[in-house]
Amino acid sequence: MHNSEVKKILITGPESTGKSTLAHQLAEWYDTLWVNEYARDYLEQLNRPYVQKDLVVIAKKQFEIQNINFELANRFLFCDTGLEVIKVWSEFKYQQCDFWILDHLDQQKFDAVFLMDVDLPWEYDEYRETPNIETRKQLLESYKEELKNTYGVYHLINGNMIERFEKMKDILHKL
Repeated sequence: MHNSEVKKILITGPESTGKSTLAHQLAEWYDTLWVNEYARDYLEQLNRPYVQKDLVVIAKKQFEIQNINFELANRFLFCDTGLEVIKVWSEFKYQQCDFWILDHLDQQKFDAVFLMDVDLPWEYDEYRETPNIETRKQLLESYKEELKNTYGVYHLINGNMIERFEKMKDILHKL
């Protein structure tokens, strides 16, 4: 399939909201590719606590992987986060964001944007940092603002994992 026929789908939002699981499930359902969140791979091989400059390394690789996989995808490419995650997190944690991320954020184009709500229980893993529901809600508001400013339209997805999957499929069916 020529890549102009492929729809690029962003699945984003705060941590522990089902992004990776849903990206994987949707890719399997539609027999296509998905782009994993590179930050996790990067942090797993890092032998020290991450610092702000690591976010640029992560952003560049995430951007590169999305572009490579777009050429190989079939019908849809599901992206488990994009540069907006790194921007929101950088501004939350460091009160600033690197210019490269800001510049390339405007270059990301998606045919649909799904923002995962924080109505699922937070699950611990060693790379997650925001167990507090109020912090998660604050981050969700930052995502809403960022997505509105960057993409204009996004779909807020809530409910349990089955409900999220079905809601997303219904929206994708209309593309």
